[in-house]
Amino acid sequence: MKTYSTRGSEIKREWHVVDAAGKPVGRLATEIVHLLRGKHKPIYSRHLDTGDFVIVVNAEKAHVTGSKGKKKVYYRYSGYPGGIRAETFERMIETHPAKVIEHAVRGMLPKNVLGRAMFRKLKIYEGPSHPHQAQTREGSKGEEG
Repeated sequence: MKTYSTRGSEIKREWHVVDAAGKPVGRLATEIVHLLRGKHKPIYSRHLDTGDFVIVVNAEKAHVTGSKGKKKVYYRYSGYPGGIRAETFERMIETHPAKVIEHAVRGMLPKNVLGRAMFRKLKIYEGPSHPHQAQTREGSKGEEG
């Protein structure tokens, strides 16, 4: 018996469309990361980028449970004294709904070159439409999928 090792030429990338409408942000992020990392494939290797492309639509309709809408705070720091900025989840989902999902997904990916390569395969759109119809299975084969 020899140990199987995935080759780069064996990796086939697919496109998945995930609808964020009515889903909690954390559960949505775990579903997205699972697809980005390629854990749903039998050829998964943790040292290779075996994942697929993920398109997220309806980002503004994602939510959090309980009172986290008011209590969850996103911070960013400019690097200057007094340059820290804070925004609650409610304000962030109104102004930049894609950044809420990006923040959750980025925190679940590896913090190295491999994680950054996986993150580049994520496309997030606020509304129900996206410009990747040709790549998705529905766009290339009609209404079946």
